[in-house]
Amino acid sequence: SRAALAQAQAQAAQASSALALSRENLARAQRLVADDAVAATEIDRLEAEVRSNSAALGSARALVAARSLDVGFATVRAPISGRISDRRIDAGNLVSGGSGAEATLLTTINAVDPIHFEFAGSEALFLKARRDGLDKGTAVDIRLQDETDYRWHGTLDFTDNGLDPDSGTIRARAVIRNAGDFLAPGLFGRMRLATGGTHRALLVPDSAVSTDQTRKLVLIVQKDGTVARRMVELGPLVGGLRAIEGSLKPTDRVVIKGLQMAVPGQKVRVQPGKIAPPDTRTEAAQGPVRVASRASSATLAN
Repeated sequence: SRAALAQAQAQAAQASSALALSRENLARAQRLVADDAVAATEIDRLEAEVRSNSAALGSARALVAARSLDVGFATVRAPISGRISDRRIDAGNLVSGGSGAEATLLTTINAVDPIHFEFAGSEALFLKARRDGLDKGTAVDIRLQDETDYRWHGTLDFTDNGLDPDSGTIRARAVIRNAGDFLAPGLFGRMRLATGGTHRALLVPDSAVSTDQTRKLVLIVQKDGTVARRMVELGPLVGGLRAIEGSLKPTDRVVIKGLQMAVPGQKVRVQPGKIAPPDTRTEAAQGPVRVASRASSATLAN
C-alpha cells in the first residue's frame, strides 16, 4: 500500500541520516588520532558503526523498492488510449490478478481514434488486388448502414496470410480517422476498395443479358433493323449496370426492353432508349470498379 511505501521511505531517510552522522564522527575522530586524543579502539568502533549504518541504508532502500513494486501492482494503467466502459467492481471488492479466466475484469477500453474496420474479401477480390499490386496504404471508402455516401475514408492496414477454406474469404482491416469519436466498435458498414483504377467499359442494364445454356448474350439490332444475338463476356455489376468485356462496340444498338418480342433474324421497329448513369455509391465490398463511360446507345424493341 501507499502507507507502507511512505513508512519504508521514512526508514530509508532515517538510515541515511544515521550513516551521515557516523561518517562525520569517524572523520572527526581520525583528525584527533595524531594528537593521541582518541584511542584506536574508538576508531575501530566508529568504523564499524559506519559499516553498520551503510548496510542499514541498503536494507531500507531495498524495502522502498519492494513497497514501490507493491504499489505498482496495485495501480492499473491503461495500455491504450480510448473510451472506457463502466467499472465492473467497487472499492473493497476482492479481485484476482493474472490473464486467465479467473482474472477479474475491471472494465474495458476501446480505442476509437483511429478505429479499425474489419472486413472479409472474396477470393476473386483478393486475386485481383494482388495482381494490381495493392497492399498497405490502399485507399478504402466506407459508409454506415444509414448513409448513402462513402463519407469515411481510411487506408488498408492489414491483410491476412491465407484464405478461410470454409468461406473462401480473406480477412482484412482498414484504419480510419474518427474525429469526434462518432464511430463505435460493433457498428456495421459497407466498404469500397478501388482495385483496378479508372478504366473505360461498356455498360448495359443487367436485365438485357440473356443466358443460352452456359453462354451469356445480348440482342442487338443491325443496320437493316434485323435482330441478332451477340455472345458476351460479363464483367462486374456497377450501379445496376453490367460491364461487358470486349465483344460490344460503342456503336452497337442493344435491346434493353421488349426482349420477349425481339426474335433473332426478324426485323423490328425500334425506339431510342436511354441508360441512366450508374450509381457507384451503392456498390460495396465486391471489388468495385470505377467506370468512366457506358454504352453510347441502346434501342427499345417493340
